[in-house]
Amino acid sequence: MSFAPLQNDTFLRACLRQATDYTPVWLMRQAGRYLPEYCATRAKAGSFMGLATNVDFATEVTLQPLDRYALDAAILFSDILTVPDAMGLGLSFQQGEGPKFAHTVRTEADVARLAVPDMNKLHYVFDAVTSIRRALNGRVPLIGFSGSPWTLACYMVEGGGSDDYRQVKTLMYARPDLMHRVLAVNADAVAAYLNAQIDAGAQAVMVFDSWGGVLADGKFQDFSLAYTARVLRQLKRVGADGAVVPRIVFTKGGGLWLEDMNTLDCDVLGLDWTVNLGRARALVGGSVGGPGKALQGNLDPNVLFAPPEAIAAEARAVLESFGTPHTDRKLSGPTHIFNLGHGISQYTPPEHVTALVETVHAHSRAMRA
Repeated sequence: MSFAPLQNDTFLRACLRQATDYTPVWLMRQAGRYLPEYCATRAKAGSFMGLATNVDFATEVTLQPLDRYALDAAILFSDILTVPDAMGLGLSFQQGEGPKFAHTVRTEADVARLAVPDMNKLHYVFDAVTSIRRALNGRVPLIGFSGSPWTLACYMVEGGGSDDYRQVKTLMYARPDLMHRVLAVNADAVAAYLNAQIDAGAQAVMVFDSWGGVLADGKFQDFSLAYTARVLRQLKRVGADGAVVPRIVFTKGGGLWLEDMNTLDCDVLGLDWTVNLGRARALVGGSVGGPGKALQGNLDPNVLFAPPEAIAAEARAVLESFGTPHTDRKLSGPTHIFNLGHGISQYTPPEHVTALVETVHAHSRAMRA
């Protein structure tokens, strides 16, 4: 499979702890409801799943934020719950209610039926990856992604989103054997899913452990971290074009466990807004010429509701918190990828994102001067 040569590799270089001219920036959920053009395409598609399962629509909305902003990466437009949907749980999205599953996984019989799905059921995702990669024409790299085994399990057991995680934690505490079985199947399914995205053209992959932070200390290590590690052990290291494919792991609420996450076989650790970037760099960022993790994050998404001058000040504060960038082109060292601490809100004024991206690029260049 051949693709156009990459014109902007700043994001991939930063993922691999290589010096860059400026700090790259992309945003979680950057193709979303805050953009009027996204809402127009979704209306044409008729539903969220109609959008996600149509290759042309998924390609169109993935590229929309890049046409507005000078972002340094694209991320596949899809959903973290495609894998359990392919397992037969029946995913649907109700307007204003979020995802729902027709079937939950709560009993011994439910767990016994679980299996890694036939990846052909997800061909629409892989077709979209290839289509987006071609449409990008080398402009910026494409990130593929999946939910983590634990995060998928939360939705599968609860049947949708949850405020208290009562069902999934009940299963975990009452029948840890069943929960470990669910997580093992999920981990192997996620690994197969991400490998298929890599084969289709994804140039980096990200594991969203969105609900890892709801676990108690000790339980996070046993029921989330261990299965994210199982995914990473199975991932391909090079992509369809022979280039190294960086791996990113983001655990919302995971700042307590940075040292534990430093043991993961990944290149980048994503951070939410509760984490001090300078302290994270000292803990896991490593030194010039030595091993370490690149860091991604971590502006509070609600900053984007403030006036542009306040957004610029907060963006500069995040960059300054990480500290002086690594600039030695001959050696690896601590690097930073600017992002939000979680997904962008649907209520964000689109023009405020312009202020953010421009500030990150300009100030991070100035910090290297």
